[in-house]
Formats: sequence, C-alpha cells, structure tokens
Amino acid sequence: MRHRRNTYWASALVALLVAGCAKQPPNVVFILADDLGYMDVGAYNPDTFYETPNLDRIAREGMRFTQAYAAAPVCSPTRASIQTGMHPARMRTTDYFGAPQPEEVGQHWLDTRPLLPAGYIASLPHETETLAEALRAEGYRTFFAGKWHLGPEGSWPENHGYDINMGGHQSGGPYGPGRYFVPYGNPRLSDGPEGEHLPARLAQETAAFVADAQDGPFFALLSFYSVHTPLMTRPDLEAKYLAKPAPATMWGTEGARRVRQTQNHAVYAGMVEAMDAAVGQVLDTLDSLGLARRTIVVFTSDNGGLSTSEGHPTSNLPLRAGKGWLYEGGIREPTMVRFPPVVRAGSESAVPIMSTDFFSTILELTGAAPRVTDGTSFVGLLEGRGRPEERPLLWHYPHYGNQGGAPSSAIRSGPWKLIRFYEDGREELYHLDDDISESIVRTEADTLQVLSSQLSEWLTSIDAAMPSRHADDNSATQIPVE
Repeated sequence: MRHRRNTYWASALVALLVAGCAKQPPNVVFILADDLGYMDVGAYNPDTFYETPNLDRIAREGMRFTQAYAAAPVCSPTRASIQTGMHPARMRTTDYFGAPQPEEVGQHWLDTRPLLPAGYIASLPHETETLAEALRAEGYRTFFAGKWHLGPEGSWPENHGYDINMGGHQSGGPYGPGRYFVPYGNPRLSDGPEGEHLPARLAQETAAFVADAQDGPFFALLSFYSVHTPLMTRPDLEAKYLAKPAPATMWGTEGARRVRQTQNHAVYAGMVEAMDAAVGQVLDTLDSLGLARRTIVVFTSDNGGLSTSEGHPTSNLPLRAGKGWLYEGGIREPTMVRFPPVVRAGSESAVPIMSTDFFSTILELTGAAPRVTDGTSFVGLLEGRGRPEERPLLWHYPHYGNQGGAPSSAIRSGPWKLIRFYEDGREELYHLDDDISESIVRTEADTLQVLSSQLSEWLTSIDAAMPSRHADDNSATQIPVE
C-alpha cells in the first residue's frame, strides 16, 4: 500500500482552489458507465459506430487517459475499488456479487470446469472507508444514483456514506418488469411516467441534486446501469442506427467463445447514445448553474466492452477479448477528467492509472486529509507537472467469467504485461507498446521471471484467495501462489 503524497503541491493546489472557487472546496461529479468499452467512445475511436458527443466533450475540455484500467474485468470488484481505493484482491471482493461461491458450483455450469473458483466476499466491507464517507466528513453533501451492486440490503449506498440513494441496491442490472423502462421494480427508485427511460431518469435525479446542493460542496456519483444487459433501447434510437451505414458483422474466436469484431449493433448503439445524452444533461446543468469551473468531473467505466457473450453487442478491436478477461479488452477503460482550474483542456496522458487511484486523487483535489490506500494520486498528471512514481499495476481474478475468461492474475510494468492462467499454470508475456492486441507471446526469459516473481510476491503479501483443484476424494486443494 502507498501513502498519498500531500505536501507542498497539495498545499499549493488548495490555495489555488480557495482563491478561485469562492473559498470552498470543489464539487465532485463522478460518472461511471457499466460495460462501456474503450473503443466505444468517439474520443478514443474516431471510427466508432456509436455517437458520444458529450463524452467527447469531457475529453475535449479536460484530460483523456489512454492507458486507464479497471481493477477487475467485471463490475462489482472495480466498483468496490472506486469506492475505497483498495484493491479487490485485498478486500476479497474479487467477483461480481451474486456469482456462485465454491460450495455452490455443483448446481452451476462451473461444475464442469477444471478448477473451483476462489471464494469471495459479496458485500462492500463496512470497516473500509468509502469516498462518500471521507468527503462527508469534510462537509460534503453526498448523492448516489444508479447501479450499486455492492451487497444486499444493509450494505447499500445509504449505509456507506451517501445521504441520498436513487436506484442503488443489490441488483447488477435493471431486471424489473420494465427493465430499462417504467415500471422499474427498483426498491430505491420510484416509477416515473409511462415510457420513462432509466438513463434519462438517473440524469434528471442527479441534475436535481446538483441544483439543490449548488451552494456546495457536493459529491454526486452517477452510476449508470447502461450499457449492461438486457440489451434494449428507445425505438427511435434503434431505428436511427438500423438506418446508419455499417460494415457487415465479422467474428473471431477467443478460447471457445466467438468474439465480435465489428461495431454495428443498433440496439447497443442506441444504449450508448442514450447514456451519452444523459451525461450531457448533467454537464448542461453544471453550465447553467455556473458550476463548471468549480466542479471536478470524472468519467470512466467498470470493465471492458461485452464482446464474447450475452449478445456480443460490441467490438473492442484492436484490444483483445472483452469483459470477463484480463486481456486489454476486458480492463482498459475510457477515462477522462475535467476540472478547468487545474486540467488543461484537450490534454492527454499515456501514464497507466487504475480505478484504485480515484480515491486518493479526489481527496487531494478537494484538500481532504490523506488516507492509506492501494492507489496513487495522479493529481500531478492533471496539473501537467509530472508523473507518479513508477509502480506495477496488478490484477487478480480467481474466477470463471460468464464471458469465457478463466481464473488468472496479471501484472503490468512499463510496457510489459504478464498474465498467469491457473488452469494450466502458463504465463503469457506481452509488450503493449509494440502489440496492443496481445497477439504475440514474447519469450524474454529475464523479464518474464521478474514479473512473475513480482506478481507472486504481491499475491502473497495480500493473502490473495486462490482457486482450487478438484481432488479424487471430492475434496479440493488450493493452488499455491507460485
């Protein structure tokens, strides 16, 4: 774990904010998409089939990160890392909450797999401070809208520091009677008028909170259910994209799965546009209230685009695979930060960052007291004054994903990335600067040995939960870290 550096530069930044932001700390609007891929956003892919003018606007008015990562290839672990700044493997929140535990595998398709997945904790730990709790202690009003998926009742947003909760409960998707439309069947979101669309409603609630809390400071986390399954959108948007010229669908393979290699899914495109329009509603509210200059806006996604399962709605090419995999398509995220007093418009950073870093970064930008976390503040990058100390990025996903991924861990150091697969113990080494598609397994023995040792040392240091091998007597033997 790292201590956040909060000395001279933090003091200078706080002085700047006090002078330029009406003598109060800045507001924070954190926007989190669900399953949105790196290549789904125009700012990252000018040739994308989807239309994202409002996300592109954040990139144009702020900093675009080209090597930003989720802490896991599925939703709940990454969401837990954003809330706490802690790595999912340390908290043992390593799978999506609701996935079968090892003792439940006998009644599940996982029963046919070579390994038993590791056990995990299916609730955000109450003893771990959340970003909302940290900011509320600094006098912030706190608000949550949308997908939570971090535990059962008793571990919902209102139990983790959020004053207001609009729609956050245990569900990983909008699975009520109307799904993305009224009736929602959501215990924390009342139904609106007939035909109301969920992303627009979540934006409306967020905008209303911003207007009510405009005297600040406030922290609003708009956590979309979009673009998670079920795949459905407004009829007008589906018709728009059905009429839009698109290439014929092409398919590849990833393991035993088909992987989409073309962006042309009209329903998914409509889902992306509807979410983008909802983002625009919140940005417009900040503008109309004169809050844009004193509000930090962060946008990111919780894992890569869904390309190998559940409708295969998007393509992540040139990134490999997608949600549920530790290849780049599963963990590299579109990530932008806008904060005019600090961030130069149209700037870009290729320094690798991870979702564990948001906690320390936001605390430093707001002048809050530092905490010990697994993340590192990247305020220096936002200010254009330098990069954080070099450090490896690490992942641990000791589970089978619904999307085809198998128990694995990974480490990235500089341009090098190593993935360890636990079914057969193989390790794949890639050089991302030369091979963003992870198509060429490298053979540099010294590099492989160093990264493999660093990965094992980290897993041991956090006492990471490991998958197990089935034994002949129906018992299970845990796979060692090395």
